[in-house]
Amino acid sequence: MLALGAALDLLAAANECLGARIHEAVTLTLDGGAVRPANGPALAVDGALVHARDLQSVWVLSDLPLPDSLRDGHAATLQPWLRERAAEGATLGGIGTGAAVLAQAGLLDGHRATLPWSHVPQMSTRHPGVVWSSNVYEIDRRRLSCAGSTATLDLLITWLGRLHGERLVKSLVAQFGLERLRAADERQSTPLAGRIGAGNAKLSDAVALMEANLGEPLPTEDIARLVGVSRRQLERLFKQHLDALPSRYYAELRLARARRLLQQTSQSILQIGLASGFASGSHFSNAYRARFGHTPRDERSQRANAWRDHTDPIPMQEPPP
Repeated sequence: MLALGAALDLLAAANECLGARIHEAVTLTLDGGAVRPANGPALAVDGALVHARDLQSVWVLSDLPLPDSLRDGHAATLQPWLRERAAEGATLGGIGTGAAVLAQAGLLDGHRATLPWSHVPQMSTRHPGVVWSSNVYEIDRRRLSCAGSTATLDLLITWLGRLHGERLVKSLVAQFGLERLRAADERQSTPLAGRIGAGNAKLSDAVALMEANLGEPLPTEDIARLVGVSRRQLERLFKQHLDALPSRYYAELRLARARRLLQQTSQSILQIGLASGFASGSHFSNAYRARFGHTPRDERSQRANAWRDHTDPIPMQEPPP
């Protein structure tokens, strides 16, 4: 329900900002009948698949369990229809487990795609021709996907921005009260317990301390003391469960935060470096280059060039007050 509402509201808001009815949403089911989501009342739709043609984009919104994403009867109807739309050049998107439906139809081979992180391992096995990730969303040519929920906002705003320019992105981010727009290469918020298993409270506490002190990093000795283990024990826990020393894991967290700030804010590079726990601009630049292969200044330049490359000259009106 959250993903559906976000998608419909975003398209309506985009039209309002653009001053024209450019994006008109049509909701469809296999037979045109109402659909009952798992967490709400039955929803009426606009029509059946067979009556929909000339669509610029098709979005499969799904919370189906895996690996049995579609029953045989539904697959026999939906898959040929999706392939026809793909042959016509429509952009195809998967929201929630929608990417699994597209993969089942053979429409994601050779593309990057994502869906809720807990399903990624089994999808990698079932559909090895797809490059599966645990990122918040993926945009790969005419194939788009996200994990659903609030990731729907990030994906659709980014997609609309590539169609109509950064000005629309800023308007939508402000209109929906978002602090920032997440980048495509940001990973889903996987609970730490899901990665390290239950029963590692000391490690979880140590990571929580790191995440709460990115601007002023704590020495490894202090972290170990605060969680009640020796430094050697803490290093052993990190190596066993996260395959990194505490200092390296901490640096990765700080650099990831710096990258988000570079991509999503107008703060100066020096401000971002200091806010991410680096003592000087040169220290920040060297650490950033070692991790990502380019400097913070290059990161900013790449971001600006990406927006220019995807800017469409469609005129936009000022958003309403």
